[in-house]
Amino acid sequence: MAVIHISEAEASRDLPGLLARVRAGMEIVIESDAHPAAVLRAAEPLRRSISECIALAKKHEEETGEAPVLDPDFAADVEEIIRNRKPWNPPAWD
Repeated sequence: MAVIHISEAEASRDLPGLLARVRAGMEIVIESDAHPAAVLRAAEPLRRSISECIALAKKHEEETGEAPVLDPDFAADVEEIIRNRKPWNPPAWD
């Protein structure tokens, strides 16, 4: 995660811009006299569902003409995980 250090004065001039950077995955450290006073970061990590990832990949291919390529090692790892799955048997709660 990229970290940006800025002064209180800089932060007060562009809160919407800072929030846009936070949404893009950056962390903003607001400093007072070169000491951290506050940290802005996303409330929750950005997580996408598989369907969102597939939709983004299709959109990327439509816009650029380039299809995303799955890394062969990653694909092999996923296949191995799927092959070795075991049913989940949660404990019975009393």
